[in-house]
Amino acid sequence: MDKDLYYMKKALAQAKRALLLGEVPIGCVIVCGDKVVGRGFNKRNTGKTTLAHAEMIAIDKASKKLGDWRLEGCTMYVTLEPCQMCSGAIVQSRIDRVVIGAMNPKAGCAGSILDLLNMKEFNHQVEKTLGVGKAESEALLKEFFTDLRIRNKEEKRAALEPGQSDGSKTNL
Repeated sequence: MDKDLYYMKKALAQAKRALLLGEVPIGCVIVCGDKVVGRGFNKRNTGKTTLAHAEMIAIDKASKKLGDWRLEGCTMYVTLEPCQMCSGAIVQSRIDRVVIGAMNPKAGCAGSILDLLNMKEFNHQVEKTLGVGKAESEALLKEFFTDLRIRNKEEKRAALEPGQSDGSKTNL
């Protein structure tokens, strides 16, 4: 199996952990010297913090494991294109390379909206590989958001107790 796909499957396993918690299924692993040194999955709702993105958690764990904030020589595998916060953290941590599953046209900052990973104005640029594990990454996200829409509709219906009206007029 291709090395990038091998590690992306590990990131996808992290995304599935997020899905089990009802979180947006985003997973991440950081590899250094063919060894996973950090892993994370989205925990924003569970942890009630904006900072609990998969990439941020993985960067923190990798930094602790390696004993340095600089993650030079490391590759990040992430199932969804990083946002502006995570892209900034990737640049700041000096990660060499990022392998991305699905792109994020609404919030991605590794090429979709901006490419913070490759701004010549910064003192570090990050090599990117796109589309590894794309189909499975997209399928997990689609499953999550389809289920979320259904749950939201059911909760809205349940909130309307029998005999109450949602404000719309009915003709008898």
